[in-house]
Amino acid sequence: MKSRESFRSRRGFILACIGSAVGMGNLWMFPTRVSLYGGGAFLIPYIFFVALIGFTGVIGEMSLGRATKSGPINAFGTICEQRGKRGLGELLGFIPVLGAFAMAIGYTVVMGWIVKYAVGTFTGSTVKYNTAAEYGEAFGTMASAYGNTGWQLVALALAVSILIFGIGSGIEKANRVMMPLFFCLFVILGIYVAFQPGAVDGYHYIFRIDMTALKNPKTWIFALGQAFFSLSVAGNGTLIYGSYLSDSENIPASAGRVALFDTIAAILASLVIIPAMATTGAQLNQGGPGLLFIYLPSLFHSMLGGRIIAIIFFVAVLFAGLTSLINLYEVPVSTVQEKFNVSRRMACIIVASIGAVVSVFIQGIVSGWMDVLSIYICPLGAGLAGILFFWISKKGYVEEQVNTGREKPFTKYFLPVCRYIYCPICILVLILGIILGGIG
Repeated sequence: MKSRESFRSRRGFILACIGSAVGMGNLWMFPTRVSLYGGGAFLIPYIFFVALIGFTGVIGEMSLGRATKSGPINAFGTICEQRGKRGLGELLGFIPVLGAFAMAIGYTVVMGWIVKYAVGTFTGSTVKYNTAAEYGEAFGTMASAYGNTGWQLVALALAVSILIFGIGSGIEKANRVMMPLFFCLFVILGIYVAFQPGAVDGYHYIFRIDMTALKNPKTWIFALGQAFFSLSVAGNGTLIYGSYLSDSENIPASAGRVALFDTIAAILASLVIIPAMATTGAQLNQGGPGLLFIYLPSLFHSMLGGRIIAIIFFVAVLFAGLTSLINLYEVPVSTVQEKFNVSRRMACIIVASIGAVVSVFIQGIVSGWMDVLSIYICPLGAGLAGILFFWISKKGYVEEQVNTGREKPFTKYFLPVCRYIYCPICILVLILGIILGGIG
C-alpha cells in the first residue's frame, strides 16, 4: 500500500494552513466590520473569539485529521466505528466533503473575477473608469451569468496545476512562495497609505474603542462569525491538512501560529483599506465583492500612483484567494483518491471537470450559493467534527492525539472547553446565521 503524502516541513504546513485561512473574508469583510462596529470595539471580541476557536476547533480538526490519516469521510467513520456505527460516520462525513467541494466551486467564480482584475491592473483595464458607478456597471456585467467564463477557467486551472503535484511539491511549495509575498505586498501597501494625507484619521478610527459599539450584541455576534469563518473550521480543509502531518508536529503550537497570522492578515487589510478610504473622506460601509471590485478600483484610480498600487493590491489578493481555493479543492481530490483508488492526477481531473462545469452554470447565482454554504453547511460540518472528536471519542483518545508531538501535556481544561463551549458555539453560529441571514 502506498504511503500517504505529507508536508515536508513544519513551516510549509503552517504556511499552507495560513493560506487556507487567509482569504476574501479577511479582505472584503473584516475591514468593513471594523468600520461598522466601532474600530477597536470590534477588534476586542474578534481577537477573543479567534483565540477561543483557534485553541479548540482548529486544534481538534488538525488532531482528528492526523489521528485518522484521512479526509472527513474516513475520519468520521473511524470515530463512529468506536461505537459500532462506522457507516453512519462515513455518511456524516459526506456533509463537509460536499460542503468543501461546493464552496470551492463558488470560490472558483470569485477567483475568476480576481484573476481578471489582477491581469487588468497590468493592461490598465481595471482602473480605467472615472466613477464608482462605471466600475459598478462593469462589475455587474462580469458577475452576471456567463460573464467571465474564460478567466474563471483560468483560475481553476491555476489551482489544479498546483494540486496535481501533490502535498510537498505542490501545495507546500506554492504556499511557501505566495503567503510570504502576500504579507510583504500588504506591508508595502500599508507603508504607502501611511504617507497619504488624511490616513491618520483611518488609524484613529481603527484603534479607538467605541463603548456603545462594544456593548452592542451585534458587535459580538459578527465578531464571532468573522473569527469562526476566517479560521476555516468546517470539518474539511483544516482536517485534511492535518491528515498530512507527521506525529512529531506540535499541533497546539501550530494552531496558535495559524490564528496569529490570520489575525495579522486581517488587521493588515484594515490598515490598508480603512486609511485609504479616509484619505478621500469616504466612509467604509460597503463590504463583500463591491468593496474589492467597485469602490477600491475607483479609489485607486484617483490616487497618485494608483495603477502601481492596484497591481500590488490585486496580485496580493490573487495569492490569498488561490491558497484558499487550493485548500478547498484538496478535500474532494483527496476523497476521490481514497474512495476510488485512483491516482492523484486522475482525481484532480475528475474534480476539476465537475468544478468547471458547475461553476460556469452558477455564475449568475454565486452569491446565494455561497450564502447557503456559509449559513448551513460550514457550521454544520464544524459542529459534526467537534461533536465526534470531543464527545463521541473517548477522553483518553482525544488527549493522546492532541498531545502527540508535545513535550508537555496540553492544558487539562482543553477538553471541557471544547465540549461545553466550542461545540455549542458551532450550533450558535448555525442558528444566528439562519436568523440573521449569515454572520460570516
